[in-house]
Parts: sequence; structure tokens; C-alpha cells
Amino acid sequence: MSDQECRHAHIRPRPHDKYLRLIDAARRLPPVQTAVAHPCDAVSLGGALEAHKLGLIDPMLVGPPARIHELATRHGIDVAGLPIVESAHSHDSAAKAVELVRQGKVEALMKGSLHTDELMGAVVARDTGIRTERRISHCFVMDVPGHLDPLIITDAAVNIAPTLDDKVHIVQNAIDLAHAVGFPEVRVAILSAMETVNPKVQSTIEAAALCKMADRGQITGAFLDGPLALDNAISPEAAEIKHIVSPVAGRANLLVVPDLEAGNMLAKSLSFLAGADTAGIVLGARVPIILTSRADSLTARQASCAIASMVAAARRG
Repeated sequence: MSDQECRHAHIRPRPHDKYLRLIDAARRLPPVQTAVAHPCDAVSLGGALEAHKLGLIDPMLVGPPARIHELATRHGIDVAGLPIVESAHSHDSAAKAVELVRQGKVEALMKGSLHTDELMGAVVARDTGIRTERRISHCFVMDVPGHLDPLIITDAAVNIAPTLDDKVHIVQNAIDLAHAVGFPEVRVAILSAMETVNPKVQSTIEAAALCKMADRGQITGAFLDGPLALDNAISPEAAEIKHIVSPVAGRANLLVVPDLEAGNMLAKSLSFLAGADTAGIVLGARVPIILTSRADSLTARQASCAIASMVAAARRG
């Protein structure tokens, strides 16, 4: 049953329904060639192999071969037939995974057991990285129990204190992601602590500027509204009480936070208080970058791979 049907029938969707639909949609696509950077623990190696079994990715493992084979033997993970690109250590794994993108051999990157900063350092390196004219940004695609639609939250992991110019890229990256994963309509709420423009609160001024930029075609592909507080962004009742009438108010499916701290707290609150799953992806580079955490569920890891596959397919199209 679709979310829309659930809404009319007053039935709450089951946990993970939104992710399972994403995974099912991605399985209809060709598996995306993916460089897995330093899969040197059981979680990262096993997660890549599970996504491979589902037909979401074709992994190319980048790391010390002896370490990968020993790990696979110890944990009963079958890596037979998978290509392994030899590297000496985690920094070397990151550099060689990025080089595979530059050579056109893969269409996605996946973080293994190395630190995020190591992988992203190789991605943004001036002479050997894979930056584009877009600002690199991160999106969580969240499956929140009891909430009918998936929620995209950006940016909660890469840009610490983004400028207005940065936010133009952050918003457009997220809108493009929403289209790639099949949102029929993208409704963007630019969040602040209030829904009125207040010269003393910079995020409200930037929210208003972003909405006007969308009116002028500088941001495309979505309805934008802001500033909006979180309640009147996602609650129709709260929007009605505040007399906010727009295609977005009370119905937002893409939330743009003022800064990394706000985004991190929002995403973790949903995860640890509401039981939400978080699939993460980095956009703005030449290829989508799958970022997973050791705390992620298997379904969330698979959803991250599914999202990368759908983004790669949209870029091919």
C-alpha cells in the first residue's frame, strides 16, 4: 500500500516501508559500479557484500588484500570473484578509490572502515580529487516511523556554517536527489527558529533570500518556503494555527537546516528518540558518495546504496 493510500485509509505505514520501496526501485536498475574504500572491518565489508547480493552495487574493494581476505575468512564473508585494488593503508585506499572515479571505472564511492575525513580529503584534493562546480553537501534520507513520507535533511554532516552561496548549492543538490529517488513533488522548508523574517536572526534572512532566488529561477525543481519553524514545516495543524498558506507549510519533505549543529541534532533526535533510520549520501562530487555509520541498521545501509544507484542512474539519463 502506498503512503497516499495509507493516508486515506488512516493506516500508519510499517517501519522501513519507505526504505524497502527505495531498495525495490533500485533493484530494477543495473547495479552501480562502486569503489568501496578500505572495507577492513566486518560491518563495512559485509554491508558491501549484502548490497551486492541484492543487485544494488558491483563493488570494487580497495584495501590491503591480505587483510581483506583474512577478515572475510574469519567472518564467513565470500569475496571470491570480487576485484580487489591493492592499497597500503586507509589514506592510500581513499586516494586509490577516488582515482578509480577519475579513470571512469566506477560511478559511486562507498566509505569503508576509514574515517570520513580521510575519504573526503581525497575527494576534495585540489589536483587529484573529484570536485565539480557544485558545493559538496550531505543529505540524510530518513525513514521516520509514523511519518507518512521520507524526509530529506541537509546539511548535517559536511558544511559546518554554510554561507548563503553555499546554501544555494546545498538546496539544489538535495532537490536533484529528491527527483532521483522518485519524489513526485519536492517541497523544501528552509528551517529557522521562527516563521517570520527577523533581521536579528541571520537564518531567517537567508531563508527569505533562498525563496526569492527560487522565484527568479536560480534554484529549480521544487517549491520553497521559509523561514519556517520545524513544527509548521511538517505539521498541517501547526501551519494552520500560524495561518501559513503555501504548498510547503505542513507538508515539507525536504528540510534545509541553518547549520551543521542544527542538522546533526535534528537527525540524531529523530534516530534516537523517534526510532528513525538514516541513509546518508554525499552529493556535489563527480559521483555519489555512500556514507554509512557503524550504528546504521542493515536496511539503512542497503537504502544508502539504493539511493546512490538511483542518483547514478539519473546522471546517466
